[in-house]
Amino acid sequence: MAANSTRPTSRDVARAAGVSQAAVSLVFGDKWRGRVSEPTAERVRAAARRLGYRPNLAARNLRLGRTRTVLLVVPALTTEFFGGVYTGAARVAADHGFGLVLYPSPEGVGPARDPFPSARAALDGVIASSMAADALTALRGDELPLVMLDSDPDTGPGAATVNLDIADGMRRVADHLLGLGHRRFLHLAADVPSWTFEVRARELAARLGEIPGTELHTARAPISIEDAVAAARTALSAPGARPTALVCDDDMLAAGAYKAARRLGLRVPDDLSVTGVDDLGLAAALDPELTTVRLDAERFGERGMHALLAVLEGRRVEVGDIPVELVVRGSTAPPGPPRDGAGAARRVDASL
Repeated sequence: MAANSTRPTSRDVARAAGVSQAAVSLVFGDKWRGRVSEPTAERVRAAARRLGYRPNLAARNLRLGRTRTVLLVVPALTTEFFGGVYTGAARVAADHGFGLVLYPSPEGVGPARDPFPSARAALDGVIASSMAADALTALRGDELPLVMLDSDPDTGPGAATVNLDIADGMRRVADHLLGLGHRRFLHLAADVPSWTFEVRARELAARLGEIPGTELHTARAPISIEDAVAAARTALSAPGARPTALVCDDDMLAAGAYKAARRLGLRVPDDLSVTGVDDLGLAAALDPELTTVRLDAERFGERGMHALLAVLEGRRVEVGDIPVELVVRGSTAPPGPPRDGAGAARRVDASL
């Protein structure tokens, strides 16, 4: 009993935030819009976090007929990117009194089994990140609101779609490498049937196709370092002029490309420029550090949860793709001079 007496109450939150108890109830009852300003609502949530306040969700859920639980489905738990998506979504969920359950569906393509006796009875909605549409049939049924992340906005099955501006990211990669003087490209593409990877391939080919004299070849590999080593080594050893720039769909593929290049006696970036996508911690651990497209995974997750809340409340979902950023590091440089069969670089006087 003594422990209960020290638990913060809504009155404590109201006092700390400088608002009335009614305002606190409105914020945690998701009824504040139009009655409490956004800054005031955030002040209430901040005070609650500071005090460790938790509303009585069980009683409120019974009144609302909701479970206050959302499922976040991702292809894998071993990828840093999806950890960021979860962190962002969970933060917004907690601010609105929702719980977020993380559920992996391997590869994101085969049907994901329903982790509950009935998802429709246990959940208020589903957020699916980088998943094939047919992987979600068993989870969604016909009644659960669904928000798709990294999905075709025109044909996706969700009530709303949230995307990163991955097309712009690939255009930035292409322009960076073209600006350095590269004209022979290898695209190490993720061997995953996903909309986001289709966009990357399409945008890269379209941008390079605008420049006369460019060559683009494609090699495919599952998203693993060892698979990338095998695919990149085979492609770089093929007859004909070797590519001078290798564009990878993912930082893990880029790590495999580094290993393949070194096994072939090639130097990054002297003989081969390499780029990735994601800006994982791995990108800065590689030597040289990897030029890559930074994707804001936490913001991605936040936008996904906000979109689901809007769907649940009948509000308009925020439109517009999330911007990305090209982070230029040491793995890209102008094409180096050709190398003779002994592996020594033939030097060219830059003043000529």
